[in-house]
Amino acid sequence: MKNNRWIIIGIAFLIAVAASSYFWANAQMDALYAYRSLLHDTPPAPGERFTWAQEEPVTRRVVFILVDALRNDTAQNAEVMPFLNELRAQGAWATSYSQPPSYSAPGYSVLGTGAWPHLSDGPVLNLDYADIPTWTQDNLFSALHRAGLKTALSGYYWFEKLVPQADVDASFYTPDEDDNADRNVVDAATPWLESGEYQFVFIHLDQVDYAGHHEGGPQDPHWDAAATRVDGYISEIVSLLDLELDTVIITSDHGQIPRGGHGGDESIVLTEPFVLVGAGVVPGQYPDTEMVDIAPTLAALLGANIPATSQGHVLFDMLALSAEQKEIVAIALEAQQRQLHSLYAEAIGDPLPIREDMEFVTGTNFAIDAMLLQQQDKERRMRFNLPLALFVFPAYLIFRNWKKVRWLFSGAVAYFVLFNIYYAFIAKRTYSLSSVASLESFIQFNAVTAALLLGAIWLVSMLKLGTFKNGPRESAENTLLLTTFTLYLLSLPVLWNYAVNGLVTTWFLPNFPIMFRGFLALIQSIMLAAVGIMLTGISALVAQFAQKKS
Repeated sequence: MKNNRWIIIGIAFLIAVAASSYFWANAQMDALYAYRSLLHDTPPAPGERFTWAQEEPVTRRVVFILVDALRNDTAQNAEVMPFLNELRAQGAWATSYSQPPSYSAPGYSVLGTGAWPHLSDGPVLNLDYADIPTWTQDNLFSALHRAGLKTALSGYYWFEKLVPQADVDASFYTPDEDDNADRNVVDAATPWLESGEYQFVFIHLDQVDYAGHHEGGPQDPHWDAAATRVDGYISEIVSLLDLELDTVIITSDHGQIPRGGHGGDESIVLTEPFVLVGAGVVPGQYPDTEMVDIAPTLAALLGANIPATSQGHVLFDMLALSAEQKEIVAIALEAQQRQLHSLYAEAIGDPLPIREDMEFVTGTNFAIDAMLLQQQDKERRMRFNLPLALFVFPAYLIFRNWKKVRWLFSGAVAYFVLFNIYYAFIAKRTYSLSSVASLESFIQFNAVTAALLLGAIWLVSMLKLGTFKNGPRESAENTLLLTTFTLYLLSLPVLWNYAVNGLVTTWFLPNFPIMFRGFLALIQSIMLAAVGIMLTGISALVAQFAQKKS
């Protein structure tokens, strides 16, 4: 028993690694699902509506067409979406940019509130219908309702939970996402458009996103086919409008990576089309915009208050407002930004002033980001010592015993390199949440890959060292060392994630690329620790058999 104590300690260590990795990975996801904004309990108070909401409106109505997952390159392809490109030539257009996470629920929340995910208080990840919270922050629907304007919404049933239903005068929701669902969505909205009763009609078309998830992604012909069908629906909707009197906006909530998927920080999923056409619009191509600019711009156009948590600019150059109207909006926007800054500074408890040397919205966002970073840095400095110690001490031991362990450590390096080659270049997956089509399939893929790769490297290493000839104890010890070295290398992204983001998400959203790499390493660690225990037993049995045979 005494001779086997290191084997017993090693197995106990692997059990501890597997268990802690499992619970930590689950805790990370649970914390993301549960994240709420610092302003959850103290939302900014809405301002006053503008007079042109009721008196001499700039536009008779705005129709907001949200094409879920529509990539900017697809939207600009005239062969795929000819009508949308005709509209673009008639109106104001730009490229719009968003921030991660690029899932639909946070995207909808940004479009509705004008606030980035860390402040909008919408879901950070896509939730089950029953778990979706209603927006706590001021939003476009609520602002329009207070201004005395009638709103209508037709689209996916998540909007039924997100948007305060007291602020929606007519609605249709569907749990489906395909072309039949889009047909039903347009059919439901048609009477609203024909009646002229509603000043804001929101129409959500989902089949492009469906093609991305279920029909091969943007690289598959089904994607362009879905986009072409949506282009037909846009044409059908616009045919019911008079663009001398009405305004239509077309945009999306995110893009998709070529194989299908979104949620991460790839540029293709954070780039969206922006087309604004009709009454109150100054046509032309404009500089890049941001997703948070849409809600305050539409509010100003319709005469509602700027959504109170908005972090966006009003796109004045695109709007045919009078000089007096623009001045009124600018004053209201500054007041809204000052209140937002004040409440955020109070919530974070470490205030910094608005940068008065910048354009006001830019200066406010700079101050908010600086306060966030300042508080994060304080917490990070307290965390860095532990990851550093957990990295340096094992590295020192490996260096001290390099001649004895170099082949086993080389096997661990081989695992690390080969796994990432397979992951990135053969399986063509990205290091982001966009590769998590479903959590179950993601875990299964990485667990199976990790198990097979460790098994292959273990066999090559044992044969190279001739370990099986040296008896069961040495075979078991070498297997444990190989597994431990591999787990040590995998601990690097885990420790880095801990240093930067903490154990789990709390009051701020994590650095998602770093968090994802840490999460990916935890998933591998669970399987490697379990497989390492099995291989330890197999090593001893094979060595025992080899001894008897010799």
